[in-house]
Amino acid sequence: MRALLQRVSEAEVSVDGAVVGRCGAGLLVLVCAMQGDTGAEADRLAARVAKLRIFRDTEGRMNRSVVDIGGAALVISQFTLAADTSRGNRPGFSAAAAPEDGRRLYEHFAAALAALGVPVETGRFGADMKVRLVNDGPVTIWIES
Repeated sequence: MRALLQRVSEAEVSVDGAVVGRCGAGLLVLVCAMQGDTGAEADRLAARVAKLRIFRDTEGRMNRSVVDIGGAALVISQFTLAADTSRGNRPGFSAAAAPEDGRRLYEHFAAALAALGVPVETGRFGADMKVRLVNDGPVTIWIES
């Protein structure tokens, strides 16, 4: 699985003009299941996200996790993180998991992150979503399971 994390002061996602998920201080997590991924990868990725020390401590250093700060996460499925741009100008997405596997692993990841103590809200899998965020820092980090 792949994830793009953005440290945010706030974020929200809407579908058809209605907000379906939001968070305050914490993380916007764009997540993509890849072919061959399993629930074990989703669990590992959730653990890494929950423990990643990218929030400031009292001395201003990135030394605290989203759990440490009592932050939340807005988790959004984004199969385009599987883009292969190595051949030409049109990205290919064949490395992404099939939609039914992608949905299952996306939901598994969100549940695993919540089980680690991070309040989680989500977007809507497969929907045309509009995402608004205030990137704090800015801090944006790419990770894979």
